[in-house]
Amino acid sequence: MKYRDSGVNIDAAQAALARAKAAVRSTWDQRVRSDLGTFGGLFSPSPGEPLLVASIDGVGTKVKIAALVERYDTVGQDLVNHCVNDILVQGAEPLFFLDYFATGRLAPGALEGVLAGVARACRENGCALLGGETAEMPGLYAIGDFDLAGCIVGRVAERDLIDGSAIRQGDRIWGLPSTGLHTNGYSLARKVVFEQAGHQAGDVVAPLDVPIGEALLAVHRSYLPHVRALWRAFGRAAVHGLAHITGGGFTDNVPRVVPEGLCARIDTRAWAVPPLFRLLGELGQVDREEMYRVFNMGVGMVVFLPPDLDASALADVGAVPIGEVAEGADKVSLRF
Repeated sequence: MKYRDSGVNIDAAQAALARAKAAVRSTWDQRVRSDLGTFGGLFSPSPGEPLLVASIDGVGTKVKIAALVERYDTVGQDLVNHCVNDILVQGAEPLFFLDYFATGRLAPGALEGVLAGVARACRENGCALLGGETAEMPGLYAIGDFDLAGCIVGRVAERDLIDGSAIRQGDRIWGLPSTGLHTNGYSLARKVVFEQAGHQAGDVVAPLDVPIGEALLAVHRSYLPHVRALWRAFGRAAVHGLAHITGGGFTDNVPRVVPEGLCARIDTRAWAVPPLFRLLGELGQVDREEMYRVFNMGVGMVVFLPPDLDASALADVGAVPIGEVAEGADKVSLRF
């Protein structure tokens, strides 16, 4: 099975965005400090002040699992943590957050649960929840359906900006473990688990030891405390690059930070793939290249560091060595 078999075509989306680039860039002036394709957009409000970093995202069709299980707080946490990670890869600390909740008709407990999760994650990340928008749109969304998106703004001093330009040949690549699927690949996961295999959310399916619905709702991890720990241990300049492994998996996200002429050589055998990913691959007969383009496969953040750092600090945050940077034109190479 391919991701497009579930109705998602990554290549078509990228092609459409490429066609829209000229229109987007026509709105820019000298205050815009990033190009399209970065995890967060950079904006300089005035010379000498910290750069503002903004990102907007959603949790995809994970909301369908939340509605099925009738538990809504976890997707609220997912939303915030995902956005925190997207600006973190550029060295930014979060400032404030706004949410968007849209539905055909409000289900009892849905909005309250989502906002409770959003607020909890904002508190945990030191991020103010300024407000948001709630929209009821019958006729656009079916009864019981809802969608969720969020916008985050953070800041980073220009000297502390992480953009991948410091990545060098010989740098070591480390992986920070994920807590599950996080917030991408759910269209394929739902098709495999519920449509093709015919499982129910409450089924405990080997090799899992919890109901499949619970496993699919595991909260997207915030890597802010992990990266802060690395900054304290090694200094900010030691973190040469960060890649958040979300939609597009390793194949599309790692190249976003690797400079031209270099290749991130990642050995997928360096870590144990969690049972949930193995289950999805087996049930859907998904080939391994597709798995590593759709899912994070147990590594939610990739960190590029110099080769001579004390490994004990890395072990303290659960980091696993997964590869190194070499010369090459492909930007990323996966060894199976």
